[in-house]
Amino acid sequence: MHETWLEALAGGGAARRLRLRVVQVAYGDEETPEQRVQRVAGLVAQQRDADLVVLPELWAHGGFASDRWTQRAEPLDGPFVGIMREAARAAGATVHAGSFIERGAGGMWNTSVVVGPAGAVLGTYRKIHRFGEGERSLLEAGTQIVTVPLRLAGRQVATAGLATCYDLRFPELFRRLVDRSCEVLLIPAAWPAARVQHWQVLGQARAIENQCVVVQVNTAGTHSGVAMGGRSQVVGPTGDVLARAMDDGDEVLSVELDLDAVSRQRADFRVLDDRRLGRGQYA
Repeated sequence: MHETWLEALAGGGAARRLRLRVVQVAYGDEETPEQRVQRVAGLVAQQRDADLVVLPELWAHGGFASDRWTQRAEPLDGPFVGIMREAARAAGATVHAGSFIERGAGGMWNTSVVVGPAGAVLGTYRKIHRFGEGERSLLEAGTQIVTVPLRLAGRQVATAGLATCYDLRFPELFRRLVDRSCEVLLIPAAWPAARVQHWQVLGQARAIENQCVVVQVNTAGTHSGVAMGGRSQVVGPTGDVLARAMDDGDEVLSVELDLDAVSRQRADFRVLDDRRLGRGQYA
């Protein structure tokens, strides 16, 4: 017999409220990756009143700059991660640094990195679902489902699940994350303007069906000839949009997340306990 979703929730006691900053990054081809990393790291360091800061996918190395990924790829202990660790320490916040092109012994990956307020790497996620010819031909597919703890004053208050951009179209990944007690889903992206409506609707769908908070952080501007969608958003467990970026440039969304809203929604409407497929009932 599986434990109920309420029994699986971490925390309890004091209200669980998390100060979130969603950093939408706009850029074009005139800005070098080095300039962009320094600019955004400075912006992250300014978020000293935040508990969690989240950045987009491939904002440093270029989401559609696949012709330059091999040149720009870095190891996990390279400059990109090092600078983001310093920025997290300066902010005193947990920082989801978005993703970068990682080079390792087995190839290259689109890798997300989460750093704690003391600068330690809390988790890395290699994108499972590769998008387009660039990713499929140059990058390896990730194989691991990854969660990270979210802490306040040293106490774990929630579990966050990691996914990246195109992953949003594959609901089975998010159900697996919820099976690991995730209440918050962090989704950095480089989602183009041509399909930005899908970005908005799919984020709400993942929140509704999993009764969780969905944090979607996109890039903006135009690079490599592709107009980016922006419209970063935070969606609550009932599907309500708590905040959405409306500009096509840099924008920082400030949201105080009520994590107890997840447990209240799961208690009031126990859809997750009514699942029939994927929990051992059927071969």
